[in-house]
Amino acid sequence: MYICRALFKDGYSNFSLTILEYCEPDKCLIREKHYWDLLKPEYNIAKDPTAPFSDRKHSEKTKQIMSETENSGRFKTGHKHSDETRTKISDAQKGKARAPGAGKPSQQIEVTDITNNTTISYDSISEAARVLNISKSRISEYFSNNQQKPYKGQYTFKKVN
Repeated sequence: MYICRALFKDGYSNFSLTILEYCEPDKCLIREKHYWDLLKPEYNIAKDPTAPFSDRKHSEKTKQIMSETENSGRFKTGHKHSDETRTKISDAQKGKARAPGAGKPSQQIEVTDITNNTTISYDSISEAARVLNISKSRISEYFSNNQQKPYKGQYTFKKVN
């Protein structure tokens, strides 16, 4: 928050962003540490780029808030809905009007499994990806690349208009 307050107080025009060096990803932390030691930046709250939280501790108030948040069930990390729950959520969302600015509507697709010559329609790329246990970005890439050969030698995808 230091930098935010400083930007508001002193104005954006009094700050600049400069790329000091381009380097390979595996060298980034080493080079950052070099420039950190050299330039002694005023607005970094971490003491060491390789261990940004070292020498810092959560306040008791912050620990209490984190504990309450975790215990309330909000923001559970690693929590995944069961297939049954995901289906219920999906069913509940079907037919609902989209809010303005809610993004693109879902694209219905047909998936053909060429190994057993079956075709199944899905309401969205996400739904098909979930059922087939593949990334939805793979299906999107299939369409954007106008791919003709079956994905993983098994599935072909077709948009339904």
